[in-house]
Order: sequence, then C-alpha cells, then structure tokens
Amino acid sequence: MPNIKIFSSSSHQDLSQKITDHLGLELGKMVTKKFSNQETCVEIGESVRGEDVYIIQSGCGEINDNLMELLIVINACKIASASRVTAVILCFPYAQQVDNLYAEPAVLKWIRENISEWRNCTIVLPDAGGAKRVTSIADQLNVDFAVIHKE
Repeated sequence: MPNIKIFSSSSHQDLSQKITDHLGLELGKMVTKKFSNQETCVEIGESVRGEDVYIIQSGCGEINDNLMELLIVINACKIASASRVTAVILCFPYAQQVDNLYAEPAVLKWIRENISEWRNCTIVLPDAGGAKRVTSIADQLNVDFAVIHKE
C-alpha cells in the first residue's frame, strides 16, 4: 500500500497497533504532550508530505481532550503537506440521537421485500430487553416470535 501513513491518537494505541500489524504497515511516529496549562501539543515524527494519512481516534474517555487532539493532529498533518487526511473515529462524540426515530416501518418493509418466505418465519430476540419492539413487528407481520432466555 503505497503512500499510506497511519497515526494513533493517545486514546487507542492498542487498536491502532493491531490495525497496522494486520495491514503490514508501521504505526506512524507521533508524540503527544500536555503543556502546563493542559493545552495539547502534537509532534509528527516523520514526513507526511504527499502521503495519505489516517488518524485512528476514539471518542471514548476524555471526549473533549480526544476530539481536540484529533483536530490538532489533522492540522499538523495538513501543515506538513499531507496529500489527504482521514480521521478514523471509533465512537463519534457529540453524535447522540436527539430525535426518536423509529426504524420499525423500514424493518417491516425490508423483511417483506427481501425475505421471500417471511410469512413462514419466527422473529427471535436474544434477550427480553427488546420484547416490546419484537412483538410489535411479529404482530404486524402476523408471525410467531421467540425469546432466548440467558442465565
């Protein structure tokens, strides 16, 4: 894979290492520090000029610090003339659902259009937590449902 550099933020070093090992690439050299006023400083330890850079970042833990670190790394890569910078965000911060959007009509439509023998099926759920939703779907399809009891 030519012209690819992968960097890890401080939030998920282990996963980043596993990804680069799987791809047969080395993790990019980068140092993240905090100044005495808690401001984040990032130093890219190798040239990214003309490279496609991927930054692996998690939105978990210290969400604000991780997001700020990601922005600083992106900026550092762009200033260093990276060809393209892609953020791989494992958990997107501040993207919590605000509206109650219901997937049930879309699920029903998909089942009817994509499962040819849907009239002969049984809807199964892995625990009782979603029983209300599953019984509603099963009722609308006029099929049976089952719950797996875990101990």
